[in-house]
Amino acid sequence: MEKNTTITKSITFVQALAIVVGMIIGSGIFLKPGIVLSNAGTPWLSILAWVAGGVITLASALSVAEIAAAIPKSGGLYTYLGELYGNVAGFLLGWVQAVISYPASVAALAIAFATYSNFFLPMNGIQQKLLAVFILLFILAMNVISTTFGGMIQTIATIGKLIPVVGIVAFGLISDLAPGFSGITATVSGAGFGAAILGTLWAYDGWISVTNMAGEIKDPARTLPRAITVGVIFVIVVYVLFNLAIFQVLPYESIVASTTPGADAAEALFGNGGGAFITAGIIISVLGAMNGYLMTAARVPQAMGEKGEIPFSAVLSRIHPKFRTPANALIFQALLAVIYIFSGTFNTLTDLLVFVLWIFFTMGVFGVFLLRKQMPPQKGRYKVPFYPVTPIIGVVGGGYILVSTVISDPVRSLVGIGITLLGLPIYYFMAAKKTV
Repeated sequence: MEKNTTITKSITFVQALAIVVGMIIGSGIFLKPGIVLSNAGTPWLSILAWVAGGVITLASALSVAEIAAAIPKSGGLYTYLGELYGNVAGFLLGWVQAVISYPASVAALAIAFATYSNFFLPMNGIQQKLLAVFILLFILAMNVISTTFGGMIQTIATIGKLIPVVGIVAFGLISDLAPGFSGITATVSGAGFGAAILGTLWAYDGWISVTNMAGEIKDPARTLPRAITVGVIFVIVVYVLFNLAIFQVLPYESIVASTTPGADAAEALFGNGGGAFITAGIIISVLGAMNGYLMTAARVPQAMGEKGEIPFSAVLSRIHPKFRTPANALIFQALLAVIYIFSGTFNTLTDLLVFVLWIFFTMGVFGVFLLRKQMPPQKGRYKVPFYPVTPIIGVVGGGYILVSTVISDPVRSLVGIGITLLGLPIYYFMAAKKTV
């Protein structure tokens, strides 16, 4: 492979939008309504929690979009932190993303795909793992051959995952199976409105990964802000409508008691086939999320390799001369994911890094203030609306998640920080190697 091969700018606005929507909407929309409702205590407060979580997410998205427009480079948040806070901050995020967070997430999604497929094709444990590896290798092959193929898979999967959602919303909102809001007077004593918002923020996660693809997006300075903004607003509307439909279909107590309210609503609306309908939707949803994660994940080690910050940088940074994709970085992420699939450690690893990743994410949102000082807004370049109120809302939301995580699991938070700091010897070793 020739190192000077350039990457293809093939990602369109529609495909970037599909990455945003497809990586936010996973299985959570089918599973979370009951948890959020239980914590909120009433249907109206539940809806308000989804809106509040959406507003915090949108504020963060609008803020990061200004950074993406000013620094339209591959690597996403890794690159932004390096530019705004210094190379060490960027490296530490890239380290945990490339080696643990992204491949572990891909592994978890591959296992989820196989687990839900068990509904239609019963399998034992090893067969499920083999199916998980097979579907992962298929996604890998498509993304190595062409970024356009990966973008097409993302678009098709995003449309497919919305079919069951649209079905439940369309038929649920006109349903009279449950009393709806007017007939509900019961409340429960949950963890509170703050916990309900926290639950929705997890469900809104994932949109920022589209920024990893900046180097392959057509006109990224314009396309990224549009895709992020439109995508997040679209998801907020979908989440609110979905929950409104659930309240029209299922009794309040059933929603709170159920771990799968989406499937229950589908069964109530469409009969015994409803469970299959939702399961198929979740499978497509997980497939799209896995494709999005693998596609965007590879751009981090590829960008780190270009800066010579990690071992085997020359290999990981190379672009395939024929396909013009970051093939080596894609293969690297997929191999790590396969290891995590067979070791079964993916959930533990992703849980350990939740706190750390939100530290970096909050730093990214705050980064718009640093950007304004280092790179004052230019005429025609996207600027976050209602500055500085918008980024403040995003930073406060991120801070709330950090405080809540520390309170709920301080040991795991500290372990996550320890894992992150293990990357420092590698950073300084590679830095010293470059100066020799």
